[in-house]
Amino acid sequence: MNHALIFPILLPLFAGCVLLLSHRQGLPFKRLLSLVATWLLVPLAIWLLLLANTGALSVYQLGDWLPPFGIMLLLDRLSALMLLVTAVLASFSVTYASRGDDKRGPNFHALFQFQLAGINGAFLTGDLFNLFVFFEILLISSYALLLHGNGAKRVQAGIHYVVLNLLGSGLFLIGVSMLYGLTGTLNMADLAIQVGAADPGDAPLLAAAGYLLLVVFALKGAILPLYFWLPRTYASATAPVAALFAIMTKIGLYAIVRVFTLIYGSEAGVLSNMVLDWLWPLSMLTLAAGVVGALASRNLQILLSYLVVVSVGTLLAGVALGTEQGLAAALYYLLHSTLVTGGLFLLADIIARQRGDTASELISAPALRQPLMLGALFFAGAISVAGLPPFSGFLGKVMLLQAVPPGNGASILWSVVLVSGLGMLIALSRAGSMVFWRSSEAATVGKPADSICVAATAGLLLASVGLVVAAQPIQTYIQATAAQLFDLGSYLQIIQGGAA
Repeated sequence: MNHALIFPILLPLFAGCVLLLSHRQGLPFKRLLSLVATWLLVPLAIWLLLLANTGALSVYQLGDWLPPFGIMLLLDRLSALMLLVTAVLASFSVTYASRGDDKRGPNFHALFQFQLAGINGAFLTGDLFNLFVFFEILLISSYALLLHGNGAKRVQAGIHYVVLNLLGSGLFLIGVSMLYGLTGTLNMADLAIQVGAADPGDAPLLAAAGYLLLVVFALKGAILPLYFWLPRTYASATAPVAALFAIMTKIGLYAIVRVFTLIYGSEAGVLSNMVLDWLWPLSMLTLAAGVVGALASRNLQILLSYLVVVSVGTLLAGVALGTEQGLAAALYYLLHSTLVTGGLFLLADIIARQRGDTASELISAPALRQPLMLGALFFAGAISVAGLPPFSGFLGKVMLLQAVPPGNGASILWSVVLVSGLGMLIALSRAGSMVFWRSSEAATVGKPADSICVAATAGLLLASVGLVVAAQPIQTYIQATAAQLFDLGSYLQIIQGGAA
């Protein structure tokens, strides 16, 4: 067994436990431990990415129980990619938080590490029950992180977030229980075999279980009509928490890709690709709803939250195509949207601190103390997330538009994507002009931004440039990732004894 596979879970889990037990230690010690543990995930994720890039599936069998028994971790190209983007996003977020934001409440760094353990576990697990377990770990941590800093708005948003996710957890358990009762297994690779060979009489119940899981993942991923919790929740969170939350919706989308290409994929018999017909209209409606919400926003952080919804719709469109090209385009756009959106949440916090009591409200306020620097960062992030050249958002949308075959679907996708890009450009332009140009006559009240906070923000925003510079090797990797996901034979061999 390759023990490296469990390190992305053990490292933040161990760090979180030490942070909880070291309550007598000062904040500098907690910051140092949290920073070291989080930044160590980056080289670890790169190592696992190189391991996964060989094309072989790596399996870690806890307790040395052979699949489908026991707990199994699975590393393929997709899980390695998600581990890396999580590590990069989390590293810059915790760096930003360590400049004073972590003082707003107790145990910030411990909760941050536990959430990372849950996120990484969700990407690595090879069975549905432990996907549920890791979902609960990351959700419980996110409940507490959402309330970090106190405030009535955070409590109100937190209640909605907790109630909806508890409902989702209940539905998740029901769906998992149905699958276990019908197949006797929850190992994803074994489920793929069992569902494909299931008795036709069981097909309706298996389909019902699959649709229940789709509802759960749609709630986690903020897909229409289950996205209404997201804007207020993300806008009320502190900046580093909101930045880390940029990966949270991607976990729901990851689960959709994993479950509905492997378990309910091309080898599922009468249930083959049963959700694709649903994903296409949901993606278009989610994208359109996100743009409408962004245009109606009168608060910068709520505007950015709706951009998360837009990215969800765009990503889901690539998945809904059901092709390697569509999935590869979605994965490239996932990298772009996660990192750039995280950077914009951090930037919005810096801007709000320099606007006095007006904060993130899009109304006239005192002039910023550093308008040129912050304006340049906002401009770069805005044109990138709106999908204009020469940044990564443009490349991601071009790849998506090229992936759709000619026909009615192409006409719809081109129209929705291009019009939504125009809508995002209008919303961001209006916000930028209000923040940077339409300042009041009042004296400047904000302090200069902390240089390390600016560096952490710029690091995420400039990832868009890095994705363009390294577009060729990234595209090669994500195309291989999409091909691996649609080649189910290697996954089925895990159960048949073909994987190490």
